Amino acid sequence: MSGLWNDFNDAQSNANLIPKGTLAKVRLTIRPGGFDDPSQGWTGGYATRGSTGAVYLNGEFTVTEGPYARRKIFTLIGLYSPKGPDWANMGRSLIRGMLNSARGISDKDQSPQAQAARRIGGFADLDGLEFVARIDVGTDAMGEEKNEIRAAVTPDHRDYAQVMGTAAAPMAPTAPAAPTSTAQTPTAPATPGRPSWAE
Repeated sequence: MSGLWNDFNDAQSNANLIPKGTLAKVRLTIRPGGFDDPSQGWTGGYATRGSTGAVYLNGEFTVTEGPYARRKIFTLIGLYSPKGPDWANMGRSLIRGMLNSARGISDKDQSPQAQAARRIGGFADLDGLEFVARIDVGTDAMGEEKNEIRAAVTPDHRDYAQVMGTAAAPMAPTAPAAPTSTAQTPTAPATPGRPSWAE
């Protein structure tokens, strides 16, 4: 923190905002609302029912590493709205992205393993989930700017491995996931056989 306590010219108006578009690894904690509807699969007391009848997960996303480590972002994950399906669909889309991100699955992957990884036994499976989020800026009920999480970043994104912490060695951006043994191959010599310095 810079700035003296007698000069506030360099104080930022809303210094607690993380810039829009920042990618960060976050851990989701669901703040329980005590609302269950077993017919929908909402059990365990995780869901919250608002005064309008809307149902949501009250998400607290904590940045786990990087320059914004330990910062918290509060975002509601929509489950049901009496106004129509849009909010619930956005919530389902966000959760799908979170599962893809946390479990290292491409959004395009339709294999049985990927489909199984996108299923949860209940909201308890989401509590504590760590994934890469794209941080957004929205407004709260008072019209003040606040950070939000509307999208997760999946392995399809070029920065995913770096942010998730799975990038062991820098690889060519177009290289598909390959066994680690090929990542150690020197790239300089184009001639077959061992390079001159290895003989």
